[in-house]
Amino acid sequence: MEQIKAGQGFIAALDQSGGSTPKALRLYGIEEDTYSGDAEMYDLIHAMRSRIAQAPAFTGEKVIGAILFEMTMDRTIAGKPTATFMWEDRGVVPFLKVDKGLEAEVNGAQMMKPMPDLDALCDRAVKAGIFGTKMRSVINAANADGIKANVAQQFEVAKQIIAHGLVPIIEPEINISIPDKAAAEDLLLAELKAHLDALAEDQTVMLKLTLPETPNHYKALVDHPRVASVVALSGGYSRAEANARLAKNAGVIASFSRALTEGLSAQQSDDEFNATIADTIDSIYQASIAG
Repeated sequence: MEQIKAGQGFIAALDQSGGSTPKALRLYGIEEDTYSGDAEMYDLIHAMRSRIAQAPAFTGEKVIGAILFEMTMDRTIAGKPTATFMWEDRGVVPFLKVDKGLEAEVNGAQMMKPMPDLDALCDRAVKAGIFGTKMRSVINAANADGIKANVAQQFEVAKQIIAHGLVPIIEPEINISIPDKAAAEDLLLAELKAHLDALAEDQTVMLKLTLPETPNHYKALVDHPRVASVVALSGGYSRAEANARLAKNAGVIASFSRALTEGLSAQQSDDEFNATIADTIDSIYQASIAG
């Protein structure tokens, strides 16, 4: 908790799900016609994540946390359970992605699908040494009803997760391509603040938000006593633009996925790979501590 609250660094998002894994592998230089079936696909993405996690620059000095896919939590890196390796060997706080994808859009928002096995998954996460969780929903319009329902669901599930002793990352992502993005950000800020104000003193959450149109738009959330940290998703922005936007938001740190792996390739030698990821980590770290 001290490491997460201090915020000198960023949180790596290594939690591509089954739906986004083929794209992640393709960007990594592995085409879909070179593997067959989910088992082989997941082996390849775990090999990519393991390579990132074992890179010399991937340590708690600049990467304070990492969000893991459930199957990643259940696997090993360098002979240790992944969460144990992250914390003991790299000094990186492990989180677990717990959502099961998105519902169809209603009132400009996509809610999270039901998670009937969430309690059992949280129990497994605690035993595996996981510190917190992450769950994503999406906002596609500045629709007050949609945003209200979206945030209410996030906090309802967050309280269920907190009851297991885990710290939930609440992620109501605003689509960066919508024309009324700034208006959606105003509505989201109000809803988040209302729900945070209603939390008990022993209930702590984190927030993962789309980089706003107005710098420091979420300052009230950064300063809120119930919030351990506010992190930003790259959301489809290039790493350069995401870093530039992030640097204008004081107290907000990165939690990038695609922007983290940009430029990495399965075909790179270890020296080339490690040099590329080191440069990437440093650029995201500098943007995270700016402002």
